Amino acid sequence: MAIVSSITNHSPLPNDKGEERLVGPALLKEELKLSQQDSLRPRSFDDFVGQSELKKVLEISVKASLKRGEALDHLMLYGPPGLGKTTMALIIAEELGVKARVTSAPALERPRDIVGLLINMQPRELIFVDEIHRLNRVSQELLYPAMEDRRLDLTVGKGTSSRMRSLEIPPFTLVGATTKPAALSSPMRDRFGLTQRLDFYNHFDLENIIKRSAQLINLLISQEASTQLAKRSRGTPRIANRLIRRVRDYAEVHSSSKMIDVKVVNEALELHRVDQRGLDATDRSYLGLLVNQFQGGPVGLETLAAALGEDSTTLETVVEPYLMQIGFLQRTSRGRVVTPAAEKHYLLTSTNNMSK
Repeated sequence: MAIVSSITNHSPLPNDKGEERLVGPALLKEELKLSQQDSLRPRSFDDFVGQSELKKVLEISVKASLKRGEALDHLMLYGPPGLGKTTMALIIAEELGVKARVTSAPALERPRDIVGLLINMQPRELIFVDEIHRLNRVSQELLYPAMEDRRLDLTVGKGTSSRMRSLEIPPFTLVGATTKPAALSSPMRDRFGLTQRLDFYNHFDLENIIKRSAQLINLLISQEASTQLAKRSRGTPRIANRLIRRVRDYAEVHSSSKMIDVKVVNEALELHRVDQRGLDATDRSYLGLLVNQFQGGPVGLETLAAALGEDSTTLETVVEPYLMQIGFLQRTSRGRVVTPAAEKHYLLTSTNNMSK
């Protein structure tokens, strides 16, 4: 059984104002405090719902490395936040029967952080580095020989008396997770033997995730309620699990029934201002500005950011991706443009019909 050693818990702020969005991809403070035992994370390939092609590839690689008695090839997992990159790394460690060391790039700013991590490893251990594209140049260069030749090159002394010393380190597996694979240097990318993408989940897989999570927290939920939650989860398991906790809280206070039905789901999420497509107040403010003030666009990003009082990077990386995914927004050379579907949805939700 794998033992998970958490070196650090890192999560970016949901936005520059420090507000936590219920349907945002970043971890909330309450989720950072959940222990591995209390979380809803699956712990084996069989428990992991969705990403079927990815699971097949990784299962084969894990079984082959076990058969050879070797460390698994270094693996890079990329894709939007909340899709299960950390979970998959922990499952791989569990399946390999090795310890997993979990850290993030901001915790490895100094060379000694990398050195301390590598020299204390046991053979075939797994190191998981979240947001690996944020590693600085010096840290990346230390990892090059470690990943390729199982060698750690250290400089001993200073000035003219300095000399290079190489330390042999045991075989290990580095699993790097990133939302921006292009931000990694080319030499770093080349040293990963496996590179796999995690995609957004379909409604069927999200329904199964919701049912599994409901069972783990001893919650009875109807098929229709599971379907409704899946539609509002923005293709992301992290958001699905977050919504089901909020619905459970609402039901415990306002419902006398032991079964969560569609009515309870609609009432709970309307209270949190999450509509039937998973859009929250931030998303609707963005669409409303485009529809009402700019007649649907095109509008430049900086203009939108100034009008909303938001940082342009936050809009581009947090708000816009999902709107584009569901066909509500287009990025053109002249600026942002809303689609007819977005205008129709905005008009419906702006008349307090969110629960229908």
